[in-house]
Amino acid sequence: MTPSPQPHRATLSRDHMETAVRRYFDACNTVDRELFGRVLAEDVVHYLAVGMGGPIVGIDPVVERWGADVAANSSSWVVDGVFADERTRTAVCEWTSFKPGLGTVLRGVEVYRFDDAGLIDEVRIYYASRRDEAVPANELEGYPYAERGFAT
Repeated sequence: MTPSPQPHRATLSRDHMETAVRRYFDACNTVDRELFGRVLAEDVVHYLAVGMGGPIVGIDPVVERWGADVAANSSSWVVDGVFADERTRTAVCEWTSFKPGLGTVLRGVEVYRFDDAGLIDEVRIYYASRRDEAVPANELEGYPYAERGFAT
């Protein structure tokens, strides 16, 4: 059986997707609505881990959510690596989040889907481990973060 022809989709380069993901993190760290608008689709959906009150739908709710986190916890995020696939127009980012207000570090990955305009229209977050507010660092047990060059 011959597969159905796929509708034409514009190709996005890996550089485009990596730059968009890095700008997204810049937007999160600076709570910059204009910068969010340059990389996110207006109807972006940001899926969160169970218990985090997701999904977040739309740019303004994303700005409000991460802005509140920055204000309350002095949170910041660091990109540890970005991997992008042109065929699927999907990128994955491994990141570290520092939350001095809570005295914790979180590690995880997010998967980004890009729309026809080259904007991120979906974000799916996965934590390296179950969120545990009782420990100072939520990260993979035994992984040599500093030895491998990750921010610590």
